[in-house]
Amino acid sequence: MKTVFMGRLFKGAAAVAATLILAACSLAPAYKVPAAPEDAAFKEASPSWSQETATALDGSTWKAATPSEESARGEWWKIFNDAVLDNFERQALEANQDLKAAAARVKEARALNQVARSAFFPNVDAGLGATRQQPSAASQGLPDGARVQPSTVYRAQSSVSYEVDLFGRVASGVDVAKANTQRSEALFRSVQLALQADVAQNYFALRELDAEAEVYAHAVALREDGLKLLKSRYAEGDISEVDVLRAETELSTARSAAMTAQRLRAASEHSLAILLGKTPAEFSMPASPLQAVNLRIPAGLPSSLLERRPDIAAAERAMAAANAQIGVARSAFFPSLSLTGTGGFESSSFGNLFRWSSRSFLLGPLTGTALSLPIFDGGKRRGDLANAKATLEEQAATYQQQVLSAFREVEDNLSTLRILENQTQTQDKAVASASKAASLLRIQYDEGQTNYLDVLDAQRTVLNARRDAVQLQGLQAIATVNLIRALGGGWDDTANVKPVATR
Repeated sequence: MKTVFMGRLFKGAAAVAATLILAACSLAPAYKVPAAPEDAAFKEASPSWSQETATALDGSTWKAATPSEESARGEWWKIFNDAVLDNFERQALEANQDLKAAAARVKEARALNQVARSAFFPNVDAGLGATRQQPSAASQGLPDGARVQPSTVYRAQSSVSYEVDLFGRVASGVDVAKANTQRSEALFRSVQLALQADVAQNYFALRELDAEAEVYAHAVALREDGLKLLKSRYAEGDISEVDVLRAETELSTARSAAMTAQRLRAASEHSLAILLGKTPAEFSMPASPLQAVNLRIPAGLPSSLLERRPDIAAAERAMAAANAQIGVARSAFFPSLSLTGTGGFESSSFGNLFRWSSRSFLLGPLTGTALSLPIFDGGKRRGDLANAKATLEEQAATYQQQVLSAFREVEDNLSTLRILENQTQTQDKAVASASKAASLLRIQYDEGQTNYLDVLDAQRTVLNARRDAVQLQGLQAIATVNLIRALGGGWDDTANVKPVATR
């Protein structure tokens, strides 16, 4: 008898051990992130950019941006040392609706992760109720016409159900939910970085238009003074009416260009208002002409780019979720085991319901186990598995493309800034030369050595040169923001830099 008992005990222990081993396994394939480019340095990162300082042809000083621990991580815009921009960034982070929507998506993902993790635990329910029944006479073995009294049964019961994770279906589902949550968090950071960059870009675009307006205002004032002088000389008979008409044309053209700048500024101001979570009627920004932004952003190593870019992190987490989903699809081919049980009290009278003699219980079939084995489903499981594998292939390709796009964006902005540095210096020389030529031609015209058409051409050249110089400064500021955005908004261990001197 003892031998039989020990044999049954051994078999039972073996069954429990086998169940636990099966529950610990996962059918998801081993996860591996695709290999990324292993370049030692960015192609467009000029060696001269590693210098601490550099002096331009016009005497202005450039400095390499250096990390700072003075501000909270992520406040990269403080590199520009602009209190107005700092305030706008704060307002955008507090009120932008796109960012609030992204934050809500993170909450949704975390809630779904909590739902998935609940499958690790049993479900316990409790209830209290009554049923009234009148069985037929035939069911009680009584003759036809016999009267059977109805009865009432009161029940207070609790039920427990639990799915044993035999082949890792629950664990893989939790891995899917966890990866999706991490992906949502990375996407939130990506939206946040995009918002910060958009605010800075719109702010600098607005200030660049203010600088353009300043150039046009100077040109209009110069042409108004010139027109007054020409009208006076025409009245005295010193010049023909043609010179006056040409001067009036140039003045109207300059005024029209100034109006174009005003129109573009209004639209830019409205865009900035929306980014700050305000209506255009609620927001206005005083004119503040842009000054040159002379910063050299350290690009760091290409390998660190994969750690800084939130969109790359989101793509990688989507790939991890797709990998875990294969485990869920594979587990559907194997049996599932559910444990169920109900216990409580039942009585024909409510007063006796909670007596010890009223206790009752009910276990599922096979002493509380329910083993379900899939046999035929018309190919549904195979289709689900094929879909999961194809999704993983898609996410892997998306991840690799995201990495390539990130490298391209960094290289594009590095080359843009490097070329703009030389271009702005060249344009400054062009402005100086054009201004000097215009001044000399005006003197020659006053002395009768040249005609007024040459003066107008020279003034037009000065206006275009100054406008181009201002636009290049705007492009320089925006390209600096774009490079920071392409780098993920940070520098190695910090996301902030100290402000540096500008021209």
